[in-house]
Amino acid sequence: MNTPPIVSREEWEAAHQQLLLKEKSLTRARDALTAERRRMPWTAVEKNYEFDGPKGKVSLLDLFEGRRQLVVYRAFFEPGVFGWPEHACRGCSLGADQVAHLAHLNARDTTLTYASRAPQADIARLKARMGWEMPWYTITDSFDADFGVDEWHGHNVFFRDGERVFRTYFINNRGDEAMGPPGATSTSRHSAVRRLGWTRHRVTPRPRRTSGGTGTTTTMPRPRLTRSGSI
Repeated sequence: MNTPPIVSREEWEAAHQQLLLKEKSLTRARDALTAERRRMPWTAVEKNYEFDGPKGKVSLLDLFEGRRQLVVYRAFFEPGVFGWPEHACRGCSLGADQVAHLAHLNARDTTLTYASRAPQADIARLKARMGWEMPWYTITDSFDADFGVDEWHGHNVFFRDGERVFRTYFINNRGDEAMGPPGATSTSRHSAVRRLGWTRHRVTPRPRRTSGGTGTTTTMPRPRLTRSGSI
């Protein structure tokens, strides 16, 4: 294994202090960006969207569960997605494994929910097998296409003012890494994949769907990471 230079403790401390200056600068820049994100304009949601839930049909407003803010993660679990019907998209599943108890988020007047195109019976089966407890609804209309998650995962954030709903934020692709500890941890050090027990396997390139959404393009897959000793 190729390693960085091996140095004395004093040299290591000096290198760490140099890096710390850059990390502090990044923290201040992130704080400023977070403040700017809070000042983003809103856009009203004028369409009435309908989802299937465990207890029947619900609206987008119902997904708030009476709270002011709603975060909807579009998870790919449906026919055409790799692994269907046994499991959901591997990346979405990794994220679902990191969803902690929602009481603290709910106490901040915020609801987190997942949404897919899989029927509720399949979602219930998957949640029971994986031990996931987050609310998870079935998309029945153009919600995914209208909010940029018909071909790729992403988090949409909405705010409720009485009966009116506004879209306030959207994040996908690399931005989703910040939504779970493994993403943040694995990008902090180049050797993290080795420390966390992941091994890289060669795959034979062949066309496949990127996420499984309707109309997704076919791509040549990159080498995939799989957990050592697991499926």
